[in-house]
Amino acid sequence: MSRILLLEDDAVLSETLVELLESEKFEVIHASNGDMALDESFIQHFDLLLLDVNVPFLNGFELLKSLRESGDMTPAIFITALSDVASLSHGFDIGADDYIKKPFDFDELLVRIHALLRKSYHTYANEIKVDNFRFVIEKDELYLGGDFIPLSPYELQITKLLFQHLNKTLLKEHLLDNLNSGKEMSEGALRVHINKLRKVGLPITTLKGIGYRLASS
Repeated sequence: MSRILLLEDDAVLSETLVELLESEKFEVIHASNGDMALDESFIQHFDLLLLDVNVPFLNGFELLKSLRESGDMTPAIFITALSDVASLSHGFDIGADDYIKKPFDFDELLVRIHALLRKSYHTYANEIKVDNFRFVIEKDELYLGGDFIPLSPYELQITKLLFQHLNKTLLKEHLLDNLNSGKEMSEGALRVHINKLRKVGLPITTLKGIGYRLASS
């Protein structure tokens, strides 16, 4: 089930959009102001952002700009009454993927949402995503948003195994068996590499005496 963050301060429109999107089997988190939306984006992963612009506190433009600067590349659609070219251009410049003007046809909005999600799926079909991290399978490369994260050979092997076992416990014995090729690695050395990956920001949990787990929020 795809999860959508809806930023909209109009109570009636918000209720209508939540009902519409939930009827399409989306999970919807509604925020009535930009600060709430920003907090939600830090708490959980979203597959799509549906953002009004003129909302209290942090406006939609400022919110998306902050997210893009932090490496969050979640597809985003602006829903707004603004229709001037300058606003349209600004929206795309800061990282919007689409723009629909109020008042809009609900069927058209759904078409745009489904199209953007399909595009996102095909873009990342060869990638495994955890929060704002993505691991490119064919290239064995780790990215945070659009930024490449350089890793040592051992760190890369550990990262690949963790992503391949996403949301599952990876036994330390399994890790060591895969890493020990010609040179024995100790459990202490493994812990050092895991801690380095945590410093990069990967959400790795230790299960004491058992192994490690990489889980999406």
